[in-house]
Amino acid sequence: MKQARVLTKEEIRKVIKVCELTRHADRNKLIVHLSFLSGMRAIEIANLLVKDVLTADNKILDVIALDKTQTKGNKGQSIYVGKSLKKELTKYFAKFPKLADRKEGYLLRTQKGHFTSLTIQHLFKHLYSLANIPNATSHSGRRNFITELSEKGVSVRVIQELARHSSLQTTQRYIDVSVPKLKGAVDLIGV
Repeated sequence: MKQARVLTKEEIRKVIKVCELTRHADRNKLIVHLSFLSGMRAIEIANLLVKDVLTADNKILDVIALDKTQTKGNKGQSIYVGKSLKKELTKYFAKFPKLADRKEGYLLRTQKGHFTSLTIQHLFKHLYSLANIPNATSHSGRRNFITELSEKGVSVRVIQELARHSSLQTTQRYIDVSVPKLKGAVDLIGV
């Protein structure tokens, strides 16, 4: 099975820039950030409720706790919210403050209601097409998240937990290996 493409930093910036040209720029940018900054799957992004990210006094949570109906694999999951994602969520709620009043509602909505996993996948396909980035999918953000953690020296076991994989082998398959990375690795060795 072919893996989703891992994007360069420049390509990620391009996708975010393309979001700014879309009708729902703020919403679309947040969807991209949720994928790239937390490794969330399309189904998890689609099922995200306001109460999953906000405390009762409207502060961004450090951990998003999703129940089994919101995730893949029919089990609850915890998604850790880093500083960068917290900043993006804060900006989003500042732009749409009334969202905080409907904690039971979906965080991200379409004109017809809320997103499904499929509509999130289609949105990513559209954004990548607009950005002229071939072979990227809704899973590219997740692969980027996992690969970047690996490149920064995070233990594969920690990455497995952050990726919410039951198997370490699955996590290892997500980590992208390229010629520049291989070259950089052997350049670390010297006599």
